[in-house]
This record gives sequence, C-alpha cells and structure tokens, in this order.
Amino acid sequence: MGENGIGKSTLLRTLSKVQKPLSGTIFIHQKNIEKITEKALSKQVSLVLTARLPESQLTVYELIALGRQPYTNWIDKLSPVDIEKIATAIRQTEIEHLINNRFYELSDGQLQRVLIARALAQDTEMIILDEPTAHLDMHQTLKIFSLLKKLVATTQKTIIISSHEVNLAIQLADEIILLTPNTLLTGTPKKLMETNAFDTLFPKELVNFNKTLQQFVIIKS
Repeated sequence: MGENGIGKSTLLRTLSKVQKPLSGTIFIHQKNIEKITEKALSKQVSLVLTARLPESQLTVYELIALGRQPYTNWIDKLSPVDIEKIATAIRQTEIEHLINNRFYELSDGQLQRVLIARALAQDTEMIILDEPTAHLDMHQTLKIFSLLKKLVATTQKTIIISSHEVNLAIQLADEIILLTPNTLLTGTPKKLMETNAFDTLFPKELVNFNKTLQQFVIIKS
C-alpha cells in the first residue's frame, strides 16, 4: 500500500521480472531472479495486471487455459493434468457458469475472477495482482478480497496485491508493506496500527486513523 505514484506497481513488476530493478537484487528461493529463465519463472510466479486484454474471440475457458502455457508441449495440446488444473481453478473461483462466454461479454468483476482463475491454473506458489479491484464497485471489491483471502487459506499460495482499499487490507491482509516517501514499513496490520504507521498515508487534516474502529475515518469540517 502507498499513495499514488509511490512505486507499488513498479515494485510488483520488478518482483515478477516484467521490468529491470531500479536498484538491488531479487532472489526467489535464494536464486537471483535474473538467472531464472522466463519459462522457469512462469512456473513459480503468476501475474494479474490491470491492463485491458487485447481484443480477441477467446472464451472464458480458453483464456483460463492460457495459464497452462508454461507446461504444454510445442503444439499447446492440453494434457489430462492441464485439464484438471483448469477445472480446479474454475471451481475455486466459482465461475462454472461463465466458461462458454466470450471474455469481452463479462463484467469487470467477472473478468477479474477469470484472470485469477487463469493465475490459479498456472499453478504457481506465488500470485501477484496489481490493483485487482481498481475498476470494481464496493460489492465486487469485497467479493474479490474475500476470494483472495479464501484462496490463501485453501491453496497455501502466497498472494501479493497492491491496493488502495486500506480499510479492507487492514481487516484481511496477513502482512502489509507500506511504501512512504521516506521509508518502507512492513508488518502485520496490528503491528503497523500500534506504531501509527498508517498515519503516513493521508493528509491528517482530511482523514484520521481510528485505532478503535481499525479504519480510516473522514474528518468532518
């Protein structure tokens, strides 16, 4: 979490090797990410970005099946294992009723679940999502956060997201990385609340963090 322009998306793109590090080195299982091939990395880390998908006639099932590309043969034929991974991802995201739809027919909330399903089908130990609820209303935002929380518990995968949904993140995240102009703070929501870390997020004359309610409240003029 952090204010606009602080570098959240840059950090996630760097962690997933979409862009070169501005500085420093990234290790996954003690191995420098620069020495991990793209194919090998795609079996360890899956990525869900906010960018719009290119136009195509893909069905929801076909879009999810793309998550198996790191494992398929040179003609991209799906094996029984691939088909089972896709089916499991569809069940986990509860989108069985959508699989024959064209992806462009979906609402933003439905499409986000499909993209999460594609990442699940990729079967990586880590899933990175950049602003997964950016275009969603509150109801759909709650559903996506709840889905991600459930997936962490049921799949034992690590899910890393960037988000401006501070109040939801405080309630649902296991750990928070808080980017500020001067430093980087990390810890459980409880720890960050105890150290007043969230006070750095918004101008104090507009918003106040209420420790009792464990959420931000607008200061009434």
